[in-house]
Amino acid sequence: MSVSNTPEPVQDEMVSAPETSTFGDILSQFEQEHKADPNEALQGTVVAVTAENIVVDIGRKLEGILALAPFQDAKGNVRVKVGDVLPVMITGRGEGYFELSTLRVKRPTDWTEFEKAFAEKAIVAGTVSEVVKGGLRVDVSGIRAFMPASRSGAKDPAEMEKLVGQEIRCRITKLDVADEDLVVDRRSVLEEESAKQKDLAFQNLKEGTVVHGSVRTITEFGAFVDLGGVDGLLHVGDMSWNRVKAADIVSVGDAVEVKILRIDPNTRKISLGMKQLQPDPWTVATQSLKVNDRVKGKVVRLADFGAFVEIQPGVDGLVHLSSMAWGKRVKKPSDVVKVGDVVEAVILDIKPADKRISLSLKEALGDPWDDADKKFPVGTILESVTIVNLAKFGAFVDLGDGLEGMVHIADITSEKRLEHPKDALASGQKIRVLVLEVDKEKRRIRLGMKQLEPTVMDTFLSEHKVGDTVNGRVVSVDAQKAKVELAEGVTAICPIPKDEPAAAAAAAEASDRPRVGVTDLGAMLAQRWKSGPAEVAAAAPKLRPGEVRPFVIKSFDLARKTIEVMLG
Repeated sequence: MSVSNTPEPVQDEMVSAPETSTFGDILSQFEQEHKADPNEALQGTVVAVTAENIVVDIGRKLEGILALAPFQDAKGNVRVKVGDVLPVMITGRGEGYFELSTLRVKRPTDWTEFEKAFAEKAIVAGTVSEVVKGGLRVDVSGIRAFMPASRSGAKDPAEMEKLVGQEIRCRITKLDVADEDLVVDRRSVLEEESAKQKDLAFQNLKEGTVVHGSVRTITEFGAFVDLGGVDGLLHVGDMSWNRVKAADIVSVGDAVEVKILRIDPNTRKISLGMKQLQPDPWTVATQSLKVNDRVKGKVVRLADFGAFVEIQPGVDGLVHLSSMAWGKRVKKPSDVVKVGDVVEAVILDIKPADKRISLSLKEALGDPWDDADKKFPVGTILESVTIVNLAKFGAFVDLGDGLEGMVHIADITSEKRLEHPKDALASGQKIRVLVLEVDKEKRRIRLGMKQLEPTVMDTFLSEHKVGDTVNGRVVSVDAQKAKVELAEGVTAICPIPKDEPAAAAAAAEASDRPRVGVTDLGAMLAQRWKSGPAEVAAAAPKLRPGEVRPFVIKSFDLARKTIEVMLG
């Protein structure tokens, strides 16, 4: 810069200079203060921020100017303020100011330095001037260089447009001094700087520490968090103690506080957690819950072996298939519950170390066997029960409320011998049964079908009534009663009056009298009916075994299927 361009402040300085200073000394001082060394690193203080530039005091008579764009974020917010100190370099001279840059890299001043930078693969500074076909035009110390789009580091054309006017760090990849052809690469520089930044950040991270980061991307299995140059995976299972979706917890750009769970130095993978910064709900739950407690919860997941029920936020208990219903053979949990159902259960077991809680739905309903004998007393006839399963030894029927009864194969029918219950019955069939036995200790209810089949006694009872006179054969006699056969398979009891003088003699004589065969009973009764009751009445009043005579039906006991008669 010539003396003729010296600004007014120099006049004041010359006037205020000591009288002993010569004009040459003053001129030398002025040139030193206004000398622009392009490689000199300076510390500048921001004194003003305008719409396009940042004004920086660099300790010279002239202030420096920085472009505003590199200091703005995506939303246009300026990241510096008045008073901030910035490292800068002088890159040129304008009308009354220095052109500054924050990039501390070499700026070649001639072709020799360009060749040296190319050979050493050194990083140089340049300013993106425009977007051209296939890439960008970059001004490197007054030389127009070309930067291919693929080596710009920009992801799309929109990002390339944003580079215009910005100072960049790049490397010379092609140099032809004769044709003044210069090609530069920014992408390799960015990748190297990113790798160095990751290495530095990785070295500063330690397992167990709590760090802050920004959510970069979200996937189904979690979110990747930028920890300042290195990414860590925040798995969805480590976001919350509850079952959640990653997108419901965080969004891209969110600032998050996470704990470093694991660092793999070989793969450089970092696992992060958010729920670890909150109290473990299992610790809280195991302090307040105990075995036999009744709890309510929501079914959150079904598995082949049971259903998981959330009884507290972040605490799930398992209802095993065997604990879902009394007596009922549950094949899959969906037969009893579905996801979203609110159920009541009883805690069977708690294992805090394994974070497992066993639950029972059937215990919450109460044990139906407690009053099974009252609900199904022996002798009760169940008119319509459903067969739920057939086994080789019998048929199982549903009695409701989680109870099952069994009809043994021997109690199915008296008509024939069965090899398997399926020979007479089918699953799902409704049958009529009689309660034969209730054993609460063994949890067994024995039922019968053949016991309800009509017998000769049932037929006889349905065809006669109290007061009817019938013929019968005396089968046996003792001092108090006689056993009388009224029909094949039908017997009755005839009490002997105490004043009967021949009762004892008849009983003694019974062993000497020939017995009448069962096959002759029909013929004998028919003969007696032909001769009429008058002839029988004429017979001797004492009873003898084998004797056929008239009797009067005195009473029936339908439950016990017994008949009492008296002499006719």
